[in-house]
Amino acid sequence: MSIKLDILQIQNFLPHRYPFLLVDKVIECEPGVRLLGVKNVTYNEPYFQGHFPQKPIMPGVLIIEAMAQTTGLLASETARDELAGMIYYLVSVDKAKFKRPVVPGDQLMLEAKFLKSKRNIWAFDCSAEVDGEFVASAEIRCAAVVN
Repeated sequence: MSIKLDILQIQNFLPHRYPFLLVDKVIECEPGVRLLGVKNVTYNEPYFQGHFPQKPIMPGVLIIEAMAQTTGLLASETARDELAGMIYYLVSVDKAKFKRPVVPGDQLMLEAKFLKSKRNIWAFDCSAEVDGEFVASAEIRCAAVVN
């Protein structure tokens, strides 16, 4: 069963809000397996004013954050009851790689694949693409902590 989420549904799961909510929609989710999300990158993003004014690119750390937010959505769809009332924190980012810049007008496709969970620590293999081209990847771990 594939689950789709719009921005209002995403806001029910993630505490982030503009300008830090970095997933616009979920186009595919198989709980416990993988999630595919979308970030529409526009020139209106506040970080483009300074990164860089003459050649705007999305900061790599925000690409990592967007991938981490997809893990939060996958975890919440996988264990909704178990994670109710918990806050989901980034614990580690390993093996991060970047290949090409993300610029205004790009549609960033964000994929999180569930690896394992143990004692409220969740591990994921994440990647980002634009137009089918590899942008970035990382192994991301997050912790679910009682709010």
